[in-house]
Amino acid sequence: MRICVFPGTFDPITLGHKDVIDRALDLFDELIIAIGVNSSKVPMFALEQRLQWIRDIYKDEPRIKAASYQGLTVDFCKENNARYILRGIRYVNDFEYEKAIADVNRAMDDKLETIFLTCTPQYTSIASTLVRDIIRNKGNVSQFLPAEVLASLEKLEAPEPRP
Repeated sequence: MRICVFPGTFDPITLGHKDVIDRALDLFDELIIAIGVNSSKVPMFALEQRLQWIRDIYKDEPRIKAASYQGLTVDFCKENNARYILRGIRYVNDFEYEKAIADVNRAMDDKLETIFLTCTPQYTSIASTLVRDIIRNKGNVSQFLPAEVLASLEKLEAPEPRP
């Protein structure tokens, strides 16, 4: 099986993420959207909420799994028999940063390939960091987020960063 991991914080998952996932799906038998738990980052949304968004968005797509992990992405890939890592590229500077990570990952596991997909132009400027700022300031994020995320945000007040 061609198993791929798409690692990230997905805080929140955006239409840009969804664009990359949807376009990558035909390339793999299974795509694991993996939320990395990073002690140096303080997410706006709880891990379980972010996992639930992924499950809700892709409830009708059995090839997509949602998971979380701590530690190295390379180790998570080994544990899940994944030979591919998916990364979305918005700008040239994203590529330089992502290529450096891909090179280190390949040095740790030479059977692991990183696949880069560029964002569709309409989603290039969408970044979770910007979306969080809009949410914090009670702005309209409807053009940046999937319907499933928007529906749950309407039930929540904009949360403050979690300690």
